[in-house]
Formats: sequence, C-alpha cells, structure tokens
Amino acid sequence: MDLQNVSEKVKVILTEIGEDTEREGLIRTPERVAKAYKFLTKGYQQNVDDVINGAIFEEKYDEMVIVKDIDFYSMCEHHMLPFYGKIHVAYIPNGKIVGLSKIPRLVEMYARRLQVQERLTQQIADVLQEKLQPKGVAVVAEGYHMCMMMRGIEKQNSITTTSAVHGAFRAEKTRLEFLSLISRNRL
Repeated sequence: MDLQNVSEKVKVILTEIGEDTEREGLIRTPERVAKAYKFLTKGYQQNVDDVINGAIFEEKYDEMVIVKDIDFYSMCEHHMLPFYGKIHVAYIPNGKIVGLSKIPRLVEMYARRLQVQERLTQQIADVLQEKLQPKGVAVVAEGYHMCMMMRGIEKQNSITTTSAVHGAFRAEKTRLEFLSLISRNRL
C-alpha cells in the first residue's frame, strides 16, 4: 500500500466533507488514516501457507476439536465500516490436526480484508477443509455491524449469525453437538 497516495486521498475526502485539513487536530489525520487502513487490511499481504507455517501434524485423534470465542474485527466492503464479534471453529480430524493457534491466525488473515460476514465464515471453513481434509468442519460467526448500528436502520443490538459446514457437520446430530458446545459458558 502506498501510504502517501492513500494519505492524499484521505485529505481530499476531508476537504470534500467540509473540514479544514490544516486545523490542528486534522493535520496528521490523513497519514494516521492511511496507516490504520494498512493495518486493518493486512490480510491482503498474507497467505494461508505462511499462516499455517507447516503446523499440520499426523494424529489419530478423531473427536471434535473446537476453538471458540475467537475475537475478530473486519471492515464491511459495502460501507468500509467495521464489523466485529466472535467466531467459533470446529473440525473432526481425519488423520491430521493443525496447531491450535493457526485457527485464530486464519480468522485474523481473512478478517483483515474488506469482507462480508457470510464470505468470511465460508472462507475459514473452506480453507480448513482443503488443508486438513477432515471428516467435517463447522464455523459460526456472530457479528455486530457498524453499518447497521451507526447509519441506515440504526439498530444497536442486532447480532448477525452466519454458519458454514462441511462433511460430518451436515448431519443434524453432529451439528447440534457443536452448537451445544459453543453455547456453554467458559471454563
């Protein structure tokens, strides 16, 4: 990302909305916004193989593995406003497991791109299915969308829930077990 170019564009936007970009509080704002967007979209500079970094291991374990309550922060591609919440990920190994920290890292990589929650949920499920070839994968995302809270409908307490499932999680019994486990309180 060309920070100088983005900074110049932000200055134009500030001017167009009626601000004085020479005002003390705004002098460095274009530069700060450019740096913020670089951080908030860093997922474009990452790829799955680097994130997983070889942390897939042979293992005979074949019961459900769940990493729940993964915080995520993303930017809506429609309004470029934040949406945020929790993601819960489960898979049933089929001879391979992944280092547990890699799951939140994958969530972070996909969340740090312009997104819609539906795609974010599906991308996480799809990449785990592809890389691990497990018996099944399930992902549930729960998000608050600033585009619904600050503008438009202005509903502050609406939660959007999306899910994506593969394999064994398409069976009602397995899906219900997953949903039961993610709804339980923490330790």
